[in-house]
Amino acid sequence: MKSTTATTPVTENRNAWNWGFTTQTENWNGRLAMIGFVAAALIEVFSGQGFLHFWGIL
Repeated sequence: MKSTTATTPVTENRNAWNWGFTTQTENWNGRLAMIGFVAAALIEVFSGQGFLHFWGIL
C-alpha cells in the first residue's frame, strides 16, 4: 500500500535581492530602469530642457 502525502511546491520570492544572473535581478534591473526613465522624462517636462542640459553636461 502506497502512502500519498500532499506536498506544496516551493516558490521562491520573486522580490528577493539575489546576486548573479537570476530572474530576481532581471526584475530589479527592469524596475530601476523604469524609475530612471520616468525621472529623466519628468526633468525634461518640468525644466523645459533636456536631461543633459539640465545637469550642465551639454
